[in-house]
Amino acid sequence: QVQLVESGGGLVQAGGSLRLSCAASGDTICISAMGWYRQAPGKERNLVASISRRGSTYYTESVKGRFSISRDNAKNTVYLQMNSLKPEDTAVYYCKATGCPRDYWGQGTQVTVSP
Repeated sequence: QVQLVESGGGLVQAGGSLRLSCAASGDTICISAMGWYRQAPGKERNLVASISRRGSTYYTESVKGRFSISRDNAKNTVYLQMNSLKPEDTAVYYCKATGCPRDYWGQGTQVTVSP
């Protein structure tokens, strides 16, 4: 079993920054990749960024140049630094761990960007 706990969400004005954290605990040895997803009201949950255990990263086009994903393997924690935030970034952000016999999700953290 793997537990994921997100933190760092909140309310910020457009152009501001936030850093999300996702701490993993439990049987973390099986985790190969971790990612951040987001879901806006009435919309599907979509991948924002991901990072492999070796540090390979992926970003969805709309966040390239503004968001940065990183991970601290020693702390089993993944971060999402979000800069130049826009109102359209408003969503619940979820952390996901893959590579284990099943995927694991965090509980989500709300990010709200005001105009």
